[in-house]
Amino acid sequence: MAVHNYDVVVIGTGPAGESSAINAAKHGKRVAVIEKQPAVGGNCTHWGTIPSKALRHQVKQIMQFNTNRMFRDIGEPRWFSFPRVLERSRATIEQQVEMRTTFYARNRIDVFFGVARFKDEHTLVVRDNHEGAEELIAQRIVVATGSRPYRPGDVNFRHPRIYCSDTILGVSHTPRTLIIYGAGVIGSEYASIFSGLGVKVDLIDTRDRLLSFLDDEISDALSYHLRQHGVLVRHNEEYERIEGDEAGVVVHLKSGKKLRADAFLWANGRTGNTDELGLENVGLEANGRGQLPVDEHYRTMIPHIYAVGDVIGWPSLASAAYDQGRSASDDFLDEPFRFVEDIPTGIYTIPEISSVGQSERELTEAKVPYEVAQAFFKDTARAQITGDTVGMLKILFHRDSLEILGIHCFGDQASEIVHIGQAIMRQPGEANSLKYFITTTFNYPTMAEAYRVAAQNGLNRLF
Repeated sequence: MAVHNYDVVVIGTGPAGESSAINAAKHGKRVAVIEKQPAVGGNCTHWGTIPSKALRHQVKQIMQFNTNRMFRDIGEPRWFSFPRVLERSRATIEQQVEMRTTFYARNRIDVFFGVARFKDEHTLVVRDNHEGAEELIAQRIVVATGSRPYRPGDVNFRHPRIYCSDTILGVSHTPRTLIIYGAGVIGSEYASIFSGLGVKVDLIDTRDRLLSFLDDEISDALSYHLRQHGVLVRHNEEYERIEGDEAGVVVHLKSGKKLRADAFLWANGRTGNTDELGLENVGLEANGRGQLPVDEHYRTMIPHIYAVGDVIGWPSLASAAYDQGRSASDDFLDEPFRFVEDIPTGIYTIPEISSVGQSERELTEAKVPYEVAQAFFKDTARAQITGDTVGMLKILFHRDSLEILGIHCFGDQASEIVHIGQAIMRQPGEANSLKYFITTTFNYPTMAEAYRVAAQNGLNRLF
């Protein structure tokens, strides 16, 4: 068995692993990464963020074409099969893999493909698909193995019409009807995607409202627009059993209801990828969801073993994972450290949602004297030009100091628009003020000028 010595070994090449490895390499450390899949990029590139967002973009373009009056003049609405749209989105995955492979080569980071398992606190054994094995010894180890869909034992995922959020990317047919169990971020995004292709969707929510962590008004807007696209949302429901047959899937709910569809998508929860790591060999233990507990510096109970990204749980976002990975390596490189918090939320439904800071509910419960500034996209020239008039920008600010407390956006480019307000929120002292949007000249026409419109609206509410 070949033995290799490194300063740092990172397990996983998703956003968290990549940023941690490259940061360490740029500080002169000898670094290796281990990837279970046959190409770098992790679940983010191959099964999660990239394929689902690329798929969403293709569906959004189809919807825009089919609802544009100019294109309707030249023919009937166009129909595209799900596999055809999926195939087009795979080009983005290939580009991402090529780019990230170059990153590792350019930074002289060794890449090992195989399954990593702890032998002791400083040694990892990597076994490839051909039963070959190599030992990697490191001073520091970063666990960035990500997560996978939670798959309950009483659901038969071997049935050809029952999918999870990974296997749905291999669908070879276009279902006419689809049941999605779980109305979190993943479930809501796929409800948008499939309904955009004309699939009749039943979205089963185990709670009383969609994405309850969002501002109530934004959550209500999402519910409304999903229904507008033919999604039937069923709140406060839980499954009793799920039966697949030759014609499709039947879901029996505890409330006594029965639902039938051509296909079923399980989108309820994720599990950390820790079961193959051999944690027992080093005295580490994952929680019930397969996640590794860490301290405020992303260290496990063994100080030289760090964990970052989805494998530690909240917030389970690619954006946060990238920053966590860099911060973890900053810690053992003795560089300035930042604990990753105040993370913007980006939800890629159609239309998309993004927010940062506090919601109205949180501010009301804390008895903060806030006011609301809002702008509706239907009133902006850029949205009228593009036809993306659905949505709004809402700024929550302190009515005395004008400090910005929260930004909530629903509509086209929401995940881009929110960062303008985020930049002002992060300014110290009086620089964090609603007045910035009044005293700044915005390009016209743009979506960004919604900040000026909203700021004027908010100031008009003060007395």
